Amino acid sequence: MTVLSLHPDRLFAAEPQQRDIARRLYAEIKDLPIISPHGHTDPRWFADNQNWDNATSLFLLPDHYVFRMLYSQGISLEQLGIRRKDGSPVETDYRKIFKIFAENYHLFRGTPSRMWLDSVFHDVFGFKVALTPDTADQYYDQINAALATEAYKPRALLDRFNIEVIATTEGALNDLRHHAKLKGSGYEKRVITTFRPDDVVDADLADFASNVAKLGELTGQDTQSWAGYLQALRIRRAAFRDHGATATDHGHPTAKTADLPLKEAEALFAKCLAGTASQDETELFRGQMLTEMAGMSLEDGMTMQIHPGAHRNHNQVIFDRFGADKGADIPSPTEYVSNLKPLLQKYGNEAGLKIILFTLDETTYARELAPLAGHYPALKLGPAWWFHDSPEGMLRFRHQVTETAGFYNTVGFNDDTRAFLSIPARHDVARRIDCRFLAQLVAEHRLNEDEAHQLAHDLTYRLAKQAYQL
Repeated sequence: MTVLSLHPDRLFAAEPQQRDIARRLYAEIKDLPIISPHGHTDPRWFADNQNWDNATSLFLLPDHYVFRMLYSQGISLEQLGIRRKDGSPVETDYRKIFKIFAENYHLFRGTPSRMWLDSVFHDVFGFKVALTPDTADQYYDQINAALATEAYKPRALLDRFNIEVIATTEGALNDLRHHAKLKGSGYEKRVITTFRPDDVVDADLADFASNVAKLGELTGQDTQSWAGYLQALRIRRAAFRDHGATATDHGHPTAKTADLPLKEAEALFAKCLAGTASQDETELFRGQMLTEMAGMSLEDGMTMQIHPGAHRNHNQVIFDRFGADKGADIPSPTEYVSNLKPLLQKYGNEAGLKIILFTLDETTYARELAPLAGHYPALKLGPAWWFHDSPEGMLRFRHQVTETAGFYNTVGFNDDTRAFLSIPARHDVARRIDCRFLAQLVAEHRLNEDEAHQLAHDLTYRLAKQAYQL
């Protein structure tokens, strides 16, 4: 059997001097509490605090990083137990699905998923042998036995992982029942929500008009009028803040913003509600709503996150069969300088506003994002995101943005994941890579080591708390 071990110097530079410096930096920050200010874990887990069922439903079914790789090698989503929209039969034998995963675990060599999974298997479940077809049953049984215990309930793992705060993400129409259930439990300030209004601002959605009507029902506002619609959004933001939210999140296809005169905004909203808006007009409406949301963030103090540039559900066949979030989202070229200008002309100089920009287009790091964040007081840069949440991606981010934006126009790390058990591993990768990057600066006499120690702490802990007002 192949031994499963995690080298203590993993991800540090091979060059001895830099490796020694990275070791010293990492030793001081490796055990700091985890701040997870943006993610997609299920709040029901923490509200109900029930044991997870089995290894397959925990590791495979919610993790599009895992099943997109398997699908790329010809393994159908039905074989992996992913539910179809039409209710057609799919594999329900979870042990069999886990064996398929084990038989194809070699596909993940060299990927961040492999690092995260090996860390979970080793550190969380105590495995000393690698996952292979021969050890699949051992893994499945040992994980399931552990998951049935008190020590592996969600709240116990929150404590074990030293997670100081974790934010989930809910749509504007969510009733927040699970966050409401947390109140009085002692966990309501550790598990908080994030306001994501895409369901009521994206007029390309088939149910946009009905969603806006539901927004009116929830808030008692006339959401058929522009003024009533905006007021309803303010009311929902307040409800989310009452459940711990300190941030909003906006997953738009592009970074386009707009600042339309009142009459034009009213007319555009009416066309979107009526379903007569063109694609250019629905894009313009999303852009207008980013500017409106920035204004509301200036009013209520919530940090604004903008996540543009994903071509969602690229595989129409998979979308039609299984729905959204099935591993078929693809990065797209994204322009920021012109697209953000209307919003920035209106609000970019407000030091009291916090806007965090993300990108899937790495070509914009040095050319657009770092110069923008290095100038506008309202802007900060989010960490390497999604497809670039990897050792190389993190290093590319630091190399390209630091000399123009510095460290303090970035916001530390967030894991942006549904895979709860991988959160410590993801944060550990980020900590190691930051220490590696800082060690190079120290070794090249571009930074003294005392400053590097302070930076390591800030990048690991303080900047995330500050940016998200935690």
